[in-house]
Amino acid sequence: MPGASRNLSIRSIGAYPSGQGKAAQAAFRAAFTCLLALAMALAAGCARTPPEQALREAVAAMAEAAEARDSEALASHLADDFAGPDGMDRERLRRYLAVVWLRNREVGVTLGPLDVELLGDRAKVGFTAATRGGEGLLPDSARVYQVETGWRLEGGEWKLISADWR
Repeated sequence: MPGASRNLSIRSIGAYPSGQGKAAQAAFRAAFTCLLALAMALAAGCARTPPEQALREAVAAMAEAAEARDSEALASHLADDFAGPDGMDRERLRRYLAVVWLRNREVGVTLGPLDVELLGDRAKVGFTAATRGGEGLLPDSARVYQVETGWRLEGGEWKLISADWR
């Protein structure tokens, strides 16, 4: 019927009676947002690498950097006050590695099992390291060292503070 006005009533078709739906939805959204934020915070806290695993990864990264002749990557794991055998400091270690890399076109490092001892924000890591160097397929030189290292947690990263090899 054209022109006839109809009396339409709007009824709620949701789960809540009319007028309560928006408030209930807002409360649900607020609760859901809080739960989501809590879950993300817990996930971020759980995502931190456990100390022992982080130390193992740092030692492996240093061995890879030595093989790749990447002194910057290797030095990034050294503390500013690093101390090595015979009074070797951070800069002397870098020069020592430069000489090793100049003498050997190919450098290889194979690590034995790591013995990790955590001491709060410090740690000791001991292992054997087999090193090889040369020009071609077969190494010209190879040695096995017993390595003892000391580490300190600095700003969430493990830094090498001491090393001795024999």
